[in-house]
Amino acid sequence: MVEEDTTDEEMPPPPGVGETLRAAREAKKLSLADVAARTRITQRHLVLIEAGELARLPGRTYAIGFSRNFARVVGLDEARIVEQVREELALIDPYGSGLASRTFEPGDPARVPSAGLAWFSAFAALVLLVGGSLFVWGTFIAPGASLPWLTAEEAPGPSAAQQAASANAAAEPAAGGQVVFTAGEQIWVRFYERGGRVLLEREMLSGESFTVPADAAEPRLITARPDALTITVGGKAVPALAEVQDMLDVPVTARALLERAPQAAEPSPIAPATVPSPTA
Repeated sequence: MVEEDTTDEEMPPPPGVGETLRAAREAKKLSLADVAARTRITQRHLVLIEAGELARLPGRTYAIGFSRNFARVVGLDEARIVEQVREELALIDPYGSGLASRTFEPGDPARVPSAGLAWFSAFAALVLLVGGSLFVWGTFIAPGASLPWLTAEEAPGPSAAQQAASANAAAEPAAGGQVVFTAGEQIWVRFYERGGRVLLEREMLSGESFTVPADAAEPRLITARPDALTITVGGKAVPALAEVQDMLDVPVTARALLERAPQAAEPSPIAPATVPSPTA
């Protein structure tokens, strides 16, 4: 009778990143809600991480960043977790083509507007409706309404003040200046330039600033928290890229940012009226 050789039995595979993070969370008696509150990561994404479904996260950068934050909260070695995430991503998508183009799903809570924003949108729609009604009344119904010029020769040309305002508005984007991004809270960002060279790819801490290099070739930014970034161009503040959480991949040159925030031209001084000289 031949005895079976049990020395060649296959060893069970090591636990994946998701199993490791879940075990550490349960050991600390933390719920997914606790981890979500501490990391500001939605529970839906935490569930995907623990299930090992890294390919369903918004992108490779966020899979690494979310896992790093998760590891920090449950007390694991962040560098080791990041290394395991990269290994699993390499098996899922060796060239990074699939994960790089993913965005948040429509049901993502990060993309649902707040109640205040919904009320503001409704008010803006009401204002537009009333304004349009007044325009129609003044144009087609009200007596004495002004009619358009029949020929181009009869139409008056732009005034000197209007020409100066147009020239100033066209020159402002070209002026540009140093572009600085400041994080209002801890967020993940990726600044890169044409060709894929990364300028900055990591978590920015609250209050930390990043200056886009002046010689960067067509710099761009990827982030899911554009609402948490304040921007200055040439030392002057410009509006945020978005007012709500959203996955964006946008150019961040001075010209592009200034063109997103057109500024009103300063009024031209009014020339004093000419007073006729008294006759002798």
